[in-house]
Amino acid sequence: VSNHMLNMDPPDHTRLRSLVNKAFTASMVDQLEPRVQQIADELIDKMSQRGQMDLIHDYAFPLPVIVIAEMLGVPTRDRGRFRNWSHAIVTPTPNAERTAQKLAKTRQLMEDFIAYLRKICATRRQKPGHDLLTSLLLAEEAGDRLSEDELFSMVLLLIVVGHETSVNLIGNGMLSLFKHPQQLALLRQDPLLLPLAVEEMLRYDCPVERAPMRFAAEDVRLGDQLIRRGDSVSLVLGSANRDEAIFATPDRFDIRRSPNKHLAFGLGVHYCLGAPLTRLEGRVAIGTLLRRLPNIQLAIPVERLRWGTNPIMRGVHRMPVKW
Repeated sequence: VSNHMLNMDPPDHTRLRSLVNKAFTASMVDQLEPRVQQIADELIDKMSQRGQMDLIHDYAFPLPVIVIAEMLGVPTRDRGRFRNWSHAIVTPTPNAERTAQKLAKTRQLMEDFIAYLRKICATRRQKPGHDLLTSLLLAEEAGDRLSEDELFSMVLLLIVVGHETSVNLIGNGMLSLFKHPQQLALLRQDPLLLPLAVEEMLRYDCPVERAPMRFAAEDVRLGDQLIRRGDSVSLVLGSANRDEAIFATPDRFDIRRSPNKHLAFGLGVHYCLGAPLTRLEGRVAIGTLLRRLPNIQLAIPVERLRWGTNPIMRGVHRMPVKW
């Protein structure tokens, strides 16, 4: 569960990243745009006559789940199970009293996940497909390849980064537009601003609020604070993205902001592998909503929205909208 790239330093990280890069290239993501657009249109077609929906449950969640499931070659009937597996890995234990119960539940979910992967991998070895899972099974670098444990960890990581971040980008991004009607009107008038708008959505209300816990490999002095070797460190991306030393008027939502050196996808060797996919899904999903449902708006007051309590991911549970 935890033995994946995000929790590794070079050279182990370098080896795994080089292997998965063979199967997760920028050109592969670029080729997905027509299909992502088709999925967005199909989802809206199902609801356009209703005049209302839950933006998270009916749109922001299914779109990236369908995309990553199709990339991996997961059958349609199993997509809902991926949501449970993903939540199990990113949701921390809320308090000490529930630790044993939470660990037992997480262990059972992960055992189900591993059993499922063993079955689908055995099928792919016998009958390779044109999908990411097959590519991972065949990926090689200097005679090396993924072990079974590494493969399972990699697939779980791709499931998480392949949809959790996109769900929150679509939800948080649309919420930022709803809360800033002048910026919403500006984007409707000039759809060419959409790429810049997505970058500002990533900065302003970051889908991943914190990086996973890190530990200092050596003594480091940061300002007047000494971080000792072995100390745990929580990197708060949401705070970095509001740094007044980097951003002019950091608390202002400005879809024309440029340059925009946000850290929504991290930095350095651990820069998010799924960044191109998340950006693509954000552009297509939000652009399609504004084009197909031009008068879409929140159906409840902002104050009634319930935010998730996960300290890593930032997003709302539900977002009723109408048009």
